[in-house]
Amino acid sequence: MSGINRNIAVGGILALLVAIIVIWGLFFTREAPPDFSQYPAGVERKEAFFSYFAPIMQEVNTDILAQRDRIEKRCNDGEDSYTAFSDLAETYRIDESTLTDGSVCDVLLEHIDIVPVSLALAQAANESAWGTSRFAQEGNNFFGQWCFKKGCGIVPGSRDTGKNHEVATFDSPAESVESYMLNLNRHNAYEPLRDIRSQLRVREEPITGIKLTHGLNRYSERGEEYGKELRGMILYNKLNEYENTL
Repeated sequence: MSGINRNIAVGGILALLVAIIVIWGLFFTREAPPDFSQYPAGVERKEAFFSYFAPIMQEVNTDILAQRDRIEKRCNDGEDSYTAFSDLAETYRIDESTLTDGSVCDVLLEHIDIVPVSLALAQAANESAWGTSRFAQEGNNFFGQWCFKKGCGIVPGSRDTGKNHEVATFDSPAESVESYMLNLNRHNAYEPLRDIRSQLRVREEPITGIKLTHGLNRYSERGEEYGKELRGMILYNKLNEYENTL
């Protein structure tokens, strides 16, 4: 075999190995979500859905509160410069030029806070058809989150001509929850939600899902009707029983 042919053969084998590794990663490292369709629609499916997701959401909130505690401790110890918190500021898309009305500590604490379990459950149920949607089952996406790089997710069948968004995929349902809470905590569209939450903190009032729904008009094209629908879901399903007590 000539050197050229040998190189081609080796290259082909390497390409095959890479393809096998990629396929293995896609299909064997991703955690499959529960098949909620195995439960009859109604009370039984809802109970399975809430029982599965509530502990995950509570755990993510516990991690968020731990991060808040660390920030507060550093701030109380005198750290209050943008440079000291540059990594967190980048994560939460906080530009130094926007810190005209408060310290970096104040702004970070407005961003890094809990998302009530009642609200997260209502949105997950609403966006994923109680966990049975194609995007939930194939991509662990329970909150309808988009991504904008080719190949980053699942192409929706109803995508309009000229649009390039895909529905993001996640390695696990828990990762979907983490991404959703991060999205609410940093995207400019949800500043109204963060303002409501911050005001509740100042007044030392409970941070509830019902109250925060009023800051989600931009989560859906339905605007105010979307928030109204979420409030209805929270009340009808008595999701206040899952409310954070943190």
